[in-house]
Formats: sequence, C-alpha cells, structure tokens
Amino acid sequence: MNGEKTDRIKAAFARDQREDRPAVAPGDIPWRYEAITPEWMTHIVCADHPDARVVAVRLDVPDSGTSNRRRIYLDYNEAGQAAGLPASVFCKATVDLRNRLLLSTSALLSETSFYNQIRPQLAIEAPQAYLATYDPDSYASIVMLKDLGGSVSFCNHHTQMTLERVQDQMRVLATLHGHFYRSPQLDRELAHMFRYDDRFLALDRDHDFKGMCEAGLREAGDVAPARLMARQDEVWSATMRASARHGELPLTITHGDVHLKNWYITGDGRMGLSDWQVTSKGHWSRDVAYTISTALTVEQRRLWEKDLLAYYLEAFAAAGGEAVPFDDAWRNYRQQLLTTLAWWTMTLTPLGDVPDMQPRDITLEFIHRIATAMDDLDALDSLD
Repeated sequence: MNGEKTDRIKAAFARDQREDRPAVAPGDIPWRYEAITPEWMTHIVCADHPDARVVAVRLDVPDSGTSNRRRIYLDYNEAGQAAGLPASVFCKATVDLRNRLLLSTSALLSETSFYNQIRPQLAIEAPQAYLATYDPDSYASIVMLKDLGGSVSFCNHHTQMTLERVQDQMRVLATLHGHFYRSPQLDRELAHMFRYDDRFLALDRDHDFKGMCEAGLREAGDVAPARLMARQDEVWSATMRASARHGELPLTITHGDVHLKNWYITGDGRMGLSDWQVTSKGHWSRDVAYTISTALTVEQRRLWEKDLLAYYLEAFAAAGGEAVPFDDAWRNYRQQLLTTLAWWTMTLTPLGDVPDMQPRDITLEFIHRIATAMDDLDALDSLD
C-alpha cells in the first residue's frame, strides 16, 4: 500500500485510540462499537419519529472477517416502543486497523455508494440500510442494516442448492446488471465507482495480491485438479489477462463477491444477496461465473451450467441488457473463472496487513469447486 496513505490511516487510528471519543452527533462515525451512544443511535433509527428515543444499546458478540461485524440490540422509550422501531440492527464497521487498511482500497466507497445510490433503484432481494458512511481520511466506517437474523437463512457450502434456487440467483444478477448496463449513470452519478479491473490492480499494488494467490494455490494443491496444478506457473499471468479482458467489455454495476456465503434464503424461498463492499463497474460475466462455480457442487455445475447461462442471458436482455450470443457469453464465462479463483486463493493465505477473512474449510471447498470448473472448461486456454 502507498506509504503515505498507510501512515495517515495508522495515525488516525492511533488518534482514535488515544481520544476514544463517543459517537453522539448525527455526523459522528463511531471508531469502535463501544463508542456508540443511545443519543447517536436515536439520530439514526428514530429520525422519522421525533418523540422516540433510544434509551440503551447492547452489543452482541463480535464477528470479524473482511469487516468487523456486530449486532446491536436497542431499547426505546414509550414512543419508540409504540412506533414499532427495530429491536436490533446489524452493523459492519472498520474497528481494527487491518480492516481499515484492507477496505481503504475502494471497498468503503463501493458499499456506501451501493446503499446510498444503487440499492434504491433495484427491485431485488437485498438488505436495506439505515446508514452507510465512512471517513475518507481515517477510513473509520459503519454500515447499519436492517437485521435479517431470524427471518432469513444465510447460505454456506453445505446449503442444498436446487435448480430453482440457482435460477433465482441468475434473476437477481440479471436485474442488477440489466438495469445499469451501459447506463449513462456510470459516467455521471456513479463516475466515482471503481472499475473491477482497476480494483484488481490496486489489490496487487497495495497488498501483494500475486503473492497471496500463488501461495494459496500451492496450499490448495490437494483439492485442485492435478492437471491444473501441473500448470500452476501459468495461472497468475492468465488471471491478469482475464482481468484485463474483463476491463475491455461493456460495463454495468457488478456485485463482485457473489460466493454462496453472501446469499440468503427468505422465508418464502427467494434468494437474496448481501455484502456489497466489492461493488464495482464491470462486466456481468464474472458475477455469473463466480455465482455458479461456488453455489453448486461439481456434479450440479456440470449438469446445469450451460442451461443456467442461457437462462441468465434471457433474463439479462429482458432487464435492460442486450441479446448476447451464447458462444461469446460462454467464452467470457470460462475466462472469468480465473479472476474468481484469485479471490479465494488470496483468502486461503492472507499476507502482511490482510486479515484472515474466511474459515479454512469453506475456503478450500470453494477453491475445489472453482478450480475444478477451470479444469473442466480449459479456462487457461480460453484466452488464446
């Protein structure tokens, strides 16, 4: 990472520790969860109910990965209780220095832009935010969401995915991608959004992305196909070509981290998509390849992936995209498996100031699924 930027973030973090200021006024950003006060929370959740007050906040157990996550329980005065205000909210923040450093690479700008500008335009199943903000100097941040706990089931690598569920995932992605495909907003209101290929380069520049990916692939040798591992020295250069190819394709808004753990199932069986901190301008093919290759077992993917891609293309065109020839889409799908794998080999072996982001068993399972898809579809040769 740029030394001057790193020093600035570290100095701001040290200042926050030293001063330990409570969050009280509406514009304050709590530097740690314990800095949240009832007064500050009242500004956020009682804004439409002038007589309501939060009288107490209680913190659930910490949960950290890429961001520092926590559920907060709220107690209200009588007016707040009568208004039926939320008993809890779910928050993502940058409480630890490592998280500030990692997420300073555009992620905070991306997620706050999603909830403040992009989410209101979309009729999809995704979380709603009460607040999404960050400080561009210190990279202290907080995203406060409607608490979905108890009303939805979050997925993991053990979730039994049906064809209908994955088709619903394709509809969510098609709605997102179709709405913003070649949109004038990309050069106007959303001009500040990172392009995915630029984010890829920034990760390598600031956090040795290449070193983490190469170390992760070696570490995952037991779960990756032998034929792919025999060519492991070709993987990074091919990945960089796939990322560059991604940057040459028509743009839309993409989620960027659509692995199965970021999806949830509602009470009526719909698929919802959470964790929008890697939202970028990019091509739709990476989201589709990433979703299919992590959501499905190897056997399911082999059976369904071409039909699912065709299903997506039809939904994409209907949602405002364009008619894409299947052969072109299939080539892009194969290529973007390379950039998908990089997200998880990095996760397996984080280096330097990158935090440990996922449990090892989940990471290895996703690498197995993605690497096997790459091998099945000759992804290394798709860029020739």
